Amino acid sequence: MARTLNVYLDHDLVGQLIQDDGGQMLFEYAESWRDDPDTIALSRSLPKREESFRQKECRGFFGGILPEEGNRRTIAKILGISAKNDFAMLEQIGGECAGAVTFLPEGAAPPGDDDRYRDLDETELAKILRELPRRPLMAGEDGIRLSLAGAQDKIAVRLDNGKISIPRGSAPSSHILKPAIATFAGVVFNEAFCLALAREIGLDAAPATIARTEDIDYLLVERFDRHPGEEDKIARLHQEDFCQALGIPSEIKYQGEGGPSLADCFTLLRETSDAPVVDLRALLDAVLFNLIIGNHDAHAKNFSLLYLPDRSMRLAPLYDLVCTVFYPELTKKMAMKIGGEAKSNLVLPKHVARFAKNAGLAVPLTLARVAALAKALSAAIPDIEKPHEISEQVAAVIVERAESFVHRFKKA
Repeated sequence: MARTLNVYLDHDLVGQLIQDDGGQMLFEYAESWRDDPDTIALSRSLPKREESFRQKECRGFFGGILPEEGNRRTIAKILGISAKNDFAMLEQIGGECAGAVTFLPEGAAPPGDDDRYRDLDETELAKILRELPRRPLMAGEDGIRLSLAGAQDKIAVRLDNGKISIPRGSAPSSHILKPAIATFAGVVFNEAFCLALAREIGLDAAPATIARTEDIDYLLVERFDRHPGEEDKIARLHQEDFCQALGIPSEIKYQGEGGPSLADCFTLLRETSDAPVVDLRALLDAVLFNLIIGNHDAHAKNFSLLYLPDRSMRLAPLYDLVCTVFYPELTKKMAMKIGGEAKSNLVLPKHVARFAKNAGLAVPLTLARVAALAKALSAAIPDIEKPHEISEQVAAVIVERAESFVHRFKKA
C-alpha cells in the first residue's frame, strides 16, 4: 500500500514524498509550491516541475539527509525498519534535519512554531552521550525526531543561556554536539583547533567551543543553517550539501567510489552561487587549507550551499575540519584528488596546476595561493589557544606540513 509524507520548508508545504506499492520512493511538488514564482526548488537536483521524480532522481537529496554507515544500521534496528528504506527512516526521524526541511505523515497538522525541548542537566547529558554509540541521535525515544548526515556520533541540541536541551518533534536546534571518540584520541581538540585556525586566517568556518560533562569532552558547533528569528526563536535556513545538489547518494560520496571530483564541485558553485567570484575563491582556500592541514576526509558532503533569507545562494561556512593525518590508521588518500594525485604528501605544483585548469581557475594565482596559505597557517598557529596536549601535537603536525608546502611551492 502506498504511503505519503508531506515535505515542508519551515511551515510551508513543498510537496509529497511517496513510497509506492512496489516500495519505490517518489517525490512530487505540490501544485501551489510548484507554480509560485517566489518559491525555490527544494534542491538543485530537484528543479520544480510537474512530473514526479523517481527514486533514482530524488534519493541523492532525501537519502543525503539521513545518518550513514553503522549509525544508520543501528537506528534501523532500534526502529524496526530496513536500513535501506529512506522513506521509513525519514518518517521516523525526519523532524529536525539539516536545512529547513521537515517531514510529517500525511494528515498530520502542519509544523507550527514548535518550542518543545527536553532540558538536560549534566548527569542527563553525560548519560545520553555515553549511549550515543548504542542509540544514535536518540532514535526511538519518545518525541525525538532528529536526523543528521554522516557516520560520526553527534546530536542536535539547543544552547540557551549556557543550558543544553534536546529538540522534540520539529523544534529547531542551534548547535551540533560532537562527543569524544574513543578510537580517535582527542578528536574534539583536533577539530576545535582546525576550525579556529581556519577562522584565524580569514576563512569562513563554523564557530565551535569545547566543553565537558563529567568525564566526556565534546565540541559544540554553531549551526550555520540556523539564525535568530522573531521573539528570540530559532529560525531555519535551507541548505544542501554538494552531493545532494548533484543528486549523488551518500554511499558514493568519495571520488574513488564514483563520487564528485573537485572539478565537479567548482562547476556546481560557479553555476549556483549568487556571488561566484567570492565563493569560488573561498572554495579554493578551503581545498588548499584541507590539503595543507592533512584533512583527507574533505568529500563533497563536507561542502554545502546555503539559501539565505534574501533568496540568494552562497557557499556555506566550512565545517568538519580535522587533521586526519594525525591518526596513522586513517587513509593516506584524499577524498577528492588534486590534479590526479590522491596522496596529499605527494602533491606538487604540477598537480595543483592541473587541478586549477580542470576547475577553471587561474593557474599562477592558484599556485601562489598554496604558499601564501601555508605561510599564513604557520604564522597564525602560535596565537591559537591549545587547551590540550592533542592541540599542541596537531599544531606541530600542521606546522611541519605547512613548511613542507612553502618549500615545495616557493618557486611555483
